[in-house]
Amino acid sequence: MSQLQTNWSFVSDGEETPDGFSFAGIAAGLKDSKKKDLALILAPEDSICSGLFTQSIVRASCIDISEQRIKKSSGLIRAILINSGQANACTGDFGIQHTLIATKEISKLLGINEEEVLMCSTGVIGIPIQIKNLIDNLPNLVKELKTNSLQNAAEAILTTDLVDKKITIETLIEGRKVKISGFAKGSGMIYPNMATMLAFLTCDVGVDKEEWDKMIAIAVKKSFNAISVDGETSTNDAFIGINSGKKVDKKFLSKIQSGIDMVCQSLAKSIARDGEGANCLLEVLVEGAKNNSNAIKMAKSICNSSLVKTAIHGCDPNWGRIISAAGNSGIKFKLNQVDLYIGNHQILEKGKLNQYDSQKVIDYMKSRMNGKYLIEDILRISINLNSGQSRGTAWGCDLSKKYVAINSEYTT
Repeated sequence: MSQLQTNWSFVSDGEETPDGFSFAGIAAGLKDSKKKDLALILAPEDSICSGLFTQSIVRASCIDISEQRIKKSSGLIRAILINSGQANACTGDFGIQHTLIATKEISKLLGINEEEVLMCSTGVIGIPIQIKNLIDNLPNLVKELKTNSLQNAAEAILTTDLVDKKITIETLIEGRKVKISGFAKGSGMIYPNMATMLAFLTCDVGVDKEEWDKMIAIAVKKSFNAISVDGETSTNDAFIGINSGKKVDKKFLSKIQSGIDMVCQSLAKSIARDGEGANCLLEVLVEGAKNNSNAIKMAKSICNSSLVKTAIHGCDPNWGRIISAAGNSGIKFKLNQVDLYIGNHQILEKGKLNQYDSQKVIDYMKSRMNGKYLIEDILRISINLNSGQSRGTAWGCDLSKKYVAINSEYTT
């Protein structure tokens, strides 16, 4: 088997991260819970950064400042400071001032240019950062920088998440071990085109800015832009990828792309599964489409349907809701060509109702609601449009009473 065909493999938690990158996460008193709430990523010199940010026109100041700095520096970014507890969005001049104060102070401690520092925030909208606590704890944060502190950083960015979300993979390219790490947060307000999510990726292979931008955009399109929890978009969404290290022959860039895709999809699925009040991961595959974009768009439409999500929660094989959501996706298709499956159970064959045992479908759905986390709790729906050769996948979760309870009392 050639190196191009060699599979990426998972690295055990805490063992290794991409060469040259350091991570830290501490409790700085930003959260009432006293849990970790401040994280830092430090990249080597000459690192290349790409970022994709919220599509909302209401944005936190840290998003605008980070986007401007990436553009102004042509991606030459060294550090990312991340706080949880306060989104620092819709806070007027305070939001801008606090972001600038925090990035200036951390740049001094790290001995780098302030323009080389990005900042991301997450938490309750309209609440300014507890800036004194943050600034007072920056020296402690820098002291904690270690190459094996990915776990601490992953914990420090969480809000209503039930679990931390992180992954490291590795492979051999040209006889050299190559690693990609990623970590993320997200649980509620998740909708395609990113939402209430933060995600960060590091890679120890050097890639030019123009090519890196393309690779990051491709990965995000079929991962973070293909998930939905509740159809809501936030003010602080960000995905930032940084690479640094020796370059490889261009023929291996497709291998790097596959690794980036793997990390992003793993994190995206973790976010969807950890949707507030969720009991399963919903995975929708659309095949036989005219192009990949159409397939993903239809899959997202199904994942985002409240009627589909509530039917999943109730283990109700109401296939009419699924096909209706497909019809509302904006993608044209002929119903008399469609095959529809819930799990391995075929519901429609060329648009006609197939003879299936509804109790077996219900049993399948119930088993997914009680399955092992991200292993046996994935409820799969697949549609074949039989009108092309393309396919696309999106992810979501069931919509439960617990979701309503969590979000009806979020600030009270």
